[in-house]
Amino acid sequence: MSVAAHAWQFFRAGGVDQVLIRNGADLAHLGELDQKLWVALACPTRGTELDPRTLDLIDTDRDGRIRPPELIAACAWACRHLADPDLLLQGGDSLPLSAITSGDGSETPLVDEARRILQLRGKEGADTLTLADVTDRSDLLAAMRFNGDGVIPPESADDEAVRSLIRQIMKAHGHTKDRAGVDGLHRQQAEAFFAEAHALHDWQAGAGSDAASDAATLAAAQAVGAVREKVDDFFARCRVAAYDPRSIAALNPSKETYEALAAQGSLALGTESIAQLPLAPIAPGRTLPLRQGVNPAWADALAALHRDAVLPMLARAAGTADVLAEDDWHALQARVASCRRWLAAKPSTKLGALSAAQVQEALALQGAVMGLIDEDERVEPHNARIADLEKLLRFKRDLLTLVNNFVAFKDFYRREGAIFQAGRLYLDGRSCDLSVAVADAARHAPLAGLAKAYLAYCLCTRQGKTMTVVSAFTAGDTDFLFVGRNGVFYDRQGQDWDATITKVIENPTSVAQAFLSPYKKFLRLIEEQVAKRAAASDSLAQGSLGTLASTLTTADKAAAPGAKSAPPVKLPGRVDVGTVAAIGVALGSISAVLVAVFSKFVDLGVWIPIAILGIVMAISGPSMLIAWLKLRQRSLGPILDASGWAINGRMRVNVRLGGSLSQAARLPAHAHRALRDPFAETHGTATLVAGLVVVTAFAVLAWRMGWIDAHLPAAWQRTPPAVTAPAA
Repeated sequence: MSVAAHAWQFFRAGGVDQVLIRNGADLAHLGELDQKLWVALACPTRGTELDPRTLDLIDTDRDGRIRPPELIAACAWACRHLADPDLLLQGGDSLPLSAITSGDGSETPLVDEARRILQLRGKEGADTLTLADVTDRSDLLAAMRFNGDGVIPPESADDEAVRSLIRQIMKAHGHTKDRAGVDGLHRQQAEAFFAEAHALHDWQAGAGSDAASDAATLAAAQAVGAVREKVDDFFARCRVAAYDPRSIAALNPSKETYEALAAQGSLALGTESIAQLPLAPIAPGRTLPLRQGVNPAWADALAALHRDAVLPMLARAAGTADVLAEDDWHALQARVASCRRWLAAKPSTKLGALSAAQVQEALALQGAVMGLIDEDERVEPHNARIADLEKLLRFKRDLLTLVNNFVAFKDFYRREGAIFQAGRLYLDGRSCDLSVAVADAARHAPLAGLAKAYLAYCLCTRQGKTMTVVSAFTAGDTDFLFVGRNGVFYDRQGQDWDATITKVIENPTSVAQAFLSPYKKFLRLIEEQVAKRAAASDSLAQGSLGTLASTLTTADKAAAPGAKSAPPVKLPGRVDVGTVAAIGVALGSISAVLVAVFSKFVDLGVWIPIAILGIVMAISGPSMLIAWLKLRQRSLGPILDASGWAINGRMRVNVRLGGSLSQAARLPAHAHRALRDPFAETHGTATLVAGLVVVTAFAVLAWRMGWIDAHLPAAWQRTPPAVTAPAA
């Protein structure tokens, strides 16, 4: 029997069909929705207005991005653990205990854990769990002796001896912070310590049947071991010298060796260069001196050999034991051989020089320490259930919001505040709601420019913190938007930031703005050329005046012999009659051309409005056409793609939507305006001249069209009245 497909409902926005989430069943069947119909296919876990902790719980692969499989799994998990999936549409961060289920209608260990948490919170008997009850871990951890992380701090032990041992283990093998941020001990560290303690205990136990149990023998073995290689080297050199006296010079340090030592400057007896020299000068059959005439780097070690080994082991008087023969050396090594083998077998540990009694005491407390760790680890399932409760409460609060900003952009197109909107920018008498946080403006701009929107990148600062946002100006003019302009940015939490434009990407904001654009550019060009000419004339005049002033102030001083005289100042001369005549001819020609053009224009008659419209369209038409094409392509997608999203649809921002995203200042509905402006600029003469020109042009046009013939004398009429023939 086939299962009927889930029935979806869509709405149209941004030129794209978008799914409408109506109930919990839509969320439960989200995996059945064709991903080609999803608005987005990926979004970052940072840089949005949704709680990053919630996004981290959805991002199961921990790559910093959420994709459809992760969102589908989150919806399925939440619906499985709620008795009524419609609760996901209610939002909020509280949940009745009766709403938590295992998926088959029965209560789960999550309900028991929720009751346990409420009890620890002092809310025993309450039937509603809130997100604050499970997220404020510090209070929960303070109420629990063990928190289930497998780390036991010294304070978790009741016995002082156990606490002291835990500190000793932490000193030897390091420490780990538990969930409460307290230094403690975990299982691996404890097991490593006790393994080393057992090995050290076994090694120490091996001394019971050996001479190593004798402290004197142990000291002698250690003294012999400290110099064994160096003493063997001495006697070996003496044997070679006895074999061939010619080798004596080579076996002893050369003069050059001592010269190299002397060249080192200040010498220290423990340096390697001195320690490498023989214990004493080499000679055939020589005995080893132990107190006088020995290598100073080894003097202390030989003194210990004399004190701890030679005197007690060879039964010599102090006066006769100042030298050591080779046979005595071999006999001494044989006496301490077993003890040296035992010392060589000592395990390498981090426990330091613990005595056998201290090791025994530590091993006696092993069960207590490991028992504390076992008890702490038994609490771990509680932590897992607390994490699940936090996840469920966060999904109830945020999951629908994420779906409405991922699968569909309902919150954006219904102007309810999308998660990618960072706040609102106030600048140039407008507010811009389409503002997106940007990590790197230089990398963001090339792709975002394909959105065909006017974008302003702003550096926002507040109390030493900085962030960058890009705001789209989608309505109004852009004449005064330039790098360096300042405004105020309000984030989603209502905090105000100083905002400064650092980069702009120019695009038209409306067809009306494009209509006036050519004329504004023309006027700006005229203003720039006039300003350049005025500046050049002013510079020339200033230079001439400076030269004239210098000449006048030095007129009473004789010029030095051979000095060049200053060039004469060129003052404006009288205007020549020929020049006046030429100017008159030019003005006359220009006037004739203007009169001819105006006459031809007037001759168009009823086609004059069409001609005027044609001229206007010839000037503004190309700009308006380009603006219209760009506005049709204006899209939200590239702006979000540049921020790490993967937008699946076009997501158009048409003129109507753009007008709602950027709003100009308007007076309140019931405000009153005083129309008299005491500082308003006056244009009396210019206004009068312009009015006369307009009236004259309209009068000529009306005469040419014959509109006023009925009010004029016959001689002035454009079309004289027809003459009626006399009656026969």
